[in-house]
Amino acid sequence: MKVTRFVGCCALFSAALAVAPQAWGAGINMSNQVAAVPTTTPDLTYAAEKAVNSVVYIKVTTNSKTTTMDYYDPFEDFFGDIFGRGNGGKQQRQYRTPEQKATGSGVIISTDGYIVTNNHVVGGTDEINVKLNDNREFKARIIGTDKTTDLALIKIEAKDLPAITIGSSDDLKLGEWVLAVGNPFNLTSTVTAGIVSAKARSVGANGIESFIQTDAAINPGNSGGALVNTKGELVGINDMIISQTGSYAGYGFAIPTSIMNKVVDDLKKFGTVQRAIIGIRGSDVSAYIDSEKDKGNNPDLGTVDGVYVSEVEDGSSASEAGIQKGDVITAIDGHRINKMAELQEEVSKRKPGDKVSITYMRDKKSYTKSLTLRNAQGTTTVIREVDIDDMGVSLTPLTNTLKTQLNLPYGLEVTAIRNGAMEKAGITKGIIILRVNDTPMRERKDFDDAVRAANMSSDRTLWIRAITKSGIKKSFTVDLSSDKKDNKK
Repeated sequence: MKVTRFVGCCALFSAALAVAPQAWGAGINMSNQVAAVPTTTPDLTYAAEKAVNSVVYIKVTTNSKTTTMDYYDPFEDFFGDIFGRGNGGKQQRQYRTPEQKATGSGVIISTDGYIVTNNHVVGGTDEINVKLNDNREFKARIIGTDKTTDLALIKIEAKDLPAITIGSSDDLKLGEWVLAVGNPFNLTSTVTAGIVSAKARSVGANGIESFIQTDAAINPGNSGGALVNTKGELVGINDMIISQTGSYAGYGFAIPTSIMNKVVDDLKKFGTVQRAIIGIRGSDVSAYIDSEKDKGNNPDLGTVDGVYVSEVEDGSSASEAGIQKGDVITAIDGHRINKMAELQEEVSKRKPGDKVSITYMRDKKSYTKSLTLRNAQGTTTVIREVDIDDMGVSLTPLTNTLKTQLNLPYGLEVTAIRNGAMEKAGITKGIIILRVNDTPMRERKDFDDAVRAANMSSDRTLWIRAITKSGIKKSFTVDLSSDKKDNKK
């Protein structure tokens, strides 16, 4: 089985199961029928018209890069020993990767330009261009990415955009009709249809996953596109397929909005995801039982479904609540947990410091305990807030041409600036930032990482070394501890 992600992938399509209404129950006694059988398929035109303008076409460029790699040369190791050079045969070789271009999709979630897409579409790229359904084009910048859920948040500088309405993925039902809107094979504004074939599906591709599974095709160019319900509400972000060959084989997977909402909120506020954890390792009860039977064991856990706890981390929330290896978690805050994907989804909705009640089975008896969720750093508080957007600057890595002209190895050019901390410090459009707190600036992520690190330091200051295109060296000091309201007019 092959999990396939296309850089820019995901479109959903399925043939409707057409059943003639008169065929149902013709000549059959229907007195035992439990529920009425629908006789028509829903009209999907409203949902399509409502959603199509909220989905964008994303074009990304990854610049040519030179990478230095170590390798072992036994010939050099032999002569190194003879002549006393003592390098152990360690050599270095440089490799140059060509410029790469790819496409994908994204979903406008706010009128002021925030767009959700997949991490595998924009992560690690140097230039992002966004084309709206009305053919307007904008350069975008990354607000934050999250490999664990394969989500990313980008932003364009525009107003009054057609933001999609965000719906509840929790309310989706098996068999419910859904639409996908995206740009498969560079065919912009494509709308296709399918049904929900499973929920809370785990396929082992992401660190955290509870996919909406549909009987839908995913094709190159539609990753990051919208999965919408019949009301035109966003319920998922299209992500991947599973097949034997790498091409469509009947199933597509989308990240539910229940996970997306928390990730987006964190990326906007902090630039990174504040991930809550309870501190256990485990698996579906059914998977644990099958594994034990393969070993010749016959565990007696009764008929309960849930998450079998195989390990409890010392000092974790679970440990402090008294959860032990061998327990089976069956609910969080009263929400039934049948498998690990559902547990991950419930925890991923919450923040470090949130209190939850955990229901679990031990020796066929049910217990409920309260615990406080921790984050990955082990504390129960979120990382100090840093709104990357408040920096008020768009940065673009230097092109190879500009590097040659200015004789610079790297740098970030200020391509746009508005009211914010950077402008307040005296930085203007056209300035080339070389280092921030002594960290070389090669890509936008370097700048964002430096801002986050400074926000968690004691002085909360950015020391910026820069240069103008005419060769004049500049230095700036950006105070991150000032009230954000002072940075906005």
